[in-house]
Amino acid sequence: MSTLRSATELRSLAESGAAELGDAGFERVVAWVAGNFSVDAVAVACSMADAVLPHVVSEQLPGVDVLFLETGYHFSETLETRADVARLLPVRVVDVLPEHSVAEQDLKHGAELFSRDPNLCCAMRKVEPLHRALGDYELWFTGVRRDEAPTRAGTPLVTWDDRNGLVKVNPLAAWSFEDVLDYAALHQVPVNPLMAQGYPSIGCAPCTKPVAAGDDPRSGRWASLAKTECGLHL
Repeated sequence: MSTLRSATELRSLAESGAAELGDAGFERVVAWVAGNFSVDAVAVACSMADAVLPHVVSEQLPGVDVLFLETGYHFSETLETRADVARLLPVRVVDVLPEHSVAEQDLKHGAELFSRDPNLCCAMRKVEPLHRALGDYELWFTGVRRDEAPTRAGTPLVTWDDRNGLVKVNPLAAWSFEDVLDYAALHQVPVNPLMAQGYPSIGCAPCTKPVAAGDDPRSGRWASLAKTECGLHL
């Protein structure tokens, strides 16, 4: 990988990109990234609910790294979708692993930590591993959309991610859930089968439930707990 630019340079680039792009469409947003960053300095975060974001990015940045947080708690359908993405798209899927396996975590903190302290579980199995992985990049793409929850309503297209120290780009921020499904159908992009079974937002199996029609798409995440975010996008 080439030498990464300084945080000062990248922060300035994020600010100029946000000003230049305004409310631009996703293709122009990805084109801006392709024009200002090398592919080996860019990562795509993907939960494998669908492969729309990897497809959108790889159209202009083929060979891009797709980061998959392998928490050890995924639905089998999610792992099957991950395999389809690696097989069908011009990307390199990178499994991002926690420091400890589920068995090791159980020994250290007790079984089913997710039911007793979901914030600690997410911190160890998602937030810290991703933070570590992002240290190798200048920019990451996420699939965060404004319509997903009130906490995401103000999601910008381009911003500076101070916690992780790199540029963060959300090219699908203005999309609806229907937009995602329409794009996937049009381009025959892999979609997690659970999406058709009432799971518009898919996380770890123990903490994800189906959502009733018309409800907040993320209301099935940590449904019985006072928690709305895993911490990746706070």
